[in-house]
Amino acid sequence: MKKFTTFVLGICFIFYACGDSKADKNNDATVQETDSDTVAKTIKQKAAVSEKNATDVYFKANGTEPFWSLTISERMIKLKTVGDSIMTPHTIPNSTQDNNIKHYALHTEMAKMNIQIKKLECINASSGLASPYSVNIEFMKGKASDFTKLEGCGNYITDYRLHDIWVLETLNSNKVTKENFKKDLPSIEINSTSNAFTGFAGCNIMNGKLFYEKDVLQFTDVSTTKMACKDNLENEFLSALKSGTSYKIENNRLSLSNASGELLVFKKID
Repeated sequence: MKKFTTFVLGICFIFYACGDSKADKNNDATVQETDSDTVAKTIKQKAAVSEKNATDVYFKANGTEPFWSLTISERMIKLKTVGDSIMTPHTIPNSTQDNNIKHYALHTEMAKMNIQIKKLECINASSGLASPYSVNIEFMKGKASDFTKLEGCGNYITDYRLHDIWVLETLNSNKVTKENFKKDLPSIEINSTSNAFTGFAGCNIMNGKLFYEKDVLQFTDVSTTKMACKDNLENEFLSALKSGTSYKIENNRLSLSNASGELLVFKKID
């Protein structure tokens, strides 16, 4: 009887051990899966943050002798020189009345830096390429007693969200329909890389250029074909388009405004 009891206990122990081993394997698999999901989620979050940070930069500049680069974003201003860099929190610049010159005065415990951005064509000494802004920087870091001065060229980075096709919804606060234009609703296709646009004004084909600075958007050099259309709001639309100075993008809508108020609202269709 004793031998039988011992045999039964041995069988039970084997089944228990197997069951426990399977549970451990299942637990290990669950932990590995959870860890894998966490890592994937972390990578995705970091990628999203990196993309956002990249698109936050709205001004870039660089120069030679010595080589340097400057980026200005919503979060910080960063100057990189050979073997060194200065980073400061973003600040609002002082501007001249005509807004052609902007001046950043920056001061941290480690450094002082003054940046002047002037709307003046600038030729890069190394590449020979032209930029619409000249940039002058002076900085003093650590125990230095004199400012180091830098000169170079820069440009504003046009808001990537503008790069799309937009169809008119509202003109001077009034909803519009195809009947207001007889043919079709006005639309614009914006290329934020080349700062150019093409489109339909309600009667004629149009094209032109964009002037962009931070929070500033203007449609310039607007030209159209010369077809005549009666009872059409095209002229009112073109006048509003040329008058816009600022913009806002939300809920797939692009709103153009000036000091007098909202002029145009477009809906994204692409």
